[in-house]
Amino acid sequence: MATKTSPLSGFPELLPAARVVEREVIASLSRTFELHGFANIETRAVEPVDVLLGKGETSKEVYLLERLQKEQAGSDAGIGLHFDLTVPFARYVLEHAGHLEFPFRRFQIQPAWRGERPQEGRYRQFTQADVDVVGRDELAFHHDVEVMRVMVEALDALPIPPVSFQFNNRKLIQGFYRGLGLPDIETAIRVIDKLDKLPVDKVVELLVSDAGTTPEQAQRCVDLATIRTADTSFVQRVRALGVEDELLDEGLAELAAVVEGCAAGAPSTVTVEANLRIARGLDYYTGTVVEIFMAGYERLKSVGGGGRYDALASDGRTTYPGVGVSFGVSRSLIPLLADGVLAGSRPVPSAVLVAVTTEDTRARSDLVAASLRARGVPCEVAASAAKFGKQIRYAERRGIPYVWFVQDDGTHQVKDIRSGEQVAADPATWTPPAIKDLRAQVVIKEQPQ
Repeated sequence: MATKTSPLSGFPELLPAARVVEREVIASLSRTFELHGFANIETRAVEPVDVLLGKGETSKEVYLLERLQKEQAGSDAGIGLHFDLTVPFARYVLEHAGHLEFPFRRFQIQPAWRGERPQEGRYRQFTQADVDVVGRDELAFHHDVEVMRVMVEALDALPIPPVSFQFNNRKLIQGFYRGLGLPDIETAIRVIDKLDKLPVDKVVELLVSDAGTTPEQAQRCVDLATIRTADTSFVQRVRALGVEDELLDEGLAELAAVVEGCAAGAPSTVTVEANLRIARGLDYYTGTVVEIFMAGYERLKSVGGGGRYDALASDGRTTYPGVGVSFGVSRSLIPLLADGVLAGSRPVPSAVLVAVTTEDTRARSDLVAASLRARGVPCEVAASAAKFGKQIRYAERRGIPYVWFVQDDGTHQVKDIRSGEQVAADPATWTPPAIKDLRAQVVIKEQPQ
């Protein structure tokens, strides 16, 4: 094995204390999703290349898998690592449809791989959390509200800075553009999606040159995209623009229902807005669309998003519509960890270090540890029978809050090495006085200004 190593750009590895934070976040997300009846699945890491390339805008980012002994390649030829969780989920639904009950409620938290230029918030290997409901041939609109509310609740429970859910509706956009008489609606949507990257006058110019609008139509498109409200007052503002279309009416009603539904329950760290700039350029979205932003980290752009897609997958006879939303676990957490906003309370799970007096008495320490573990107290036995002061310093370096001593007369003492308090204890009944000491915790520090 090589004696020298160097970091591989875009493939982050967390140290143990940071991994505590990631595991707690994943566990919290899972608990919320399961409370709402979503079943967990995990798909394989690879998919056929032709399936992955179905989303053309990612064709340059797919990592291909190739056997070192190419001449022995068989059924594993022509495969690549999935770059999101939607493509493998669509394949999963088609492949297992006969064994699933619809509407199928699923959540999935696992890595994906994308061959893009590494930068803050964008990695070549990253973990995502997706939650979706998929129907067979049809899926009632109320699932749009439900899925978005589930993710609002899930993120509201996380120890991260406040997040903003910004909603729009593709029916609203398409209906408005159709009512305006735009000649190329899909191109216009993709151009409007650039408003966060380009100045308004440049977007107007692109609408005229690329989407074939008149300058007047382009300005109306921009006027629509500048509407942003924290309630349903956007409906009156859109109406005031004087455009009429049945699809527009349907989109307005759906967006109002989503905004009202997600604001219900008054989440403490999540805000909900109608933002008619949000378009999400991918053309498979057909209704609700959402992007999620994290306060203080606007430089990351969105940390999550999703929406309604009426054709997640189809086998030619049956179509599977769905609605879902994804949260970038790595995209959000790694910058927070790097900035010291979040940290793990200790790098090891152990709450107790059982000291060893001499190697001849190690068995006594092992029995204490076994008794503590039997009641769910994480602990470890000292690596060597050093002086007690050295064993205490060993615990300090590892962040272990308690050290257990077995006395010569068979009694026991446990020391809180933070306060210095040492008391008698019984390994058959003792637990840490503070429940937060039992497990490693997420430590939330003040966000840098």
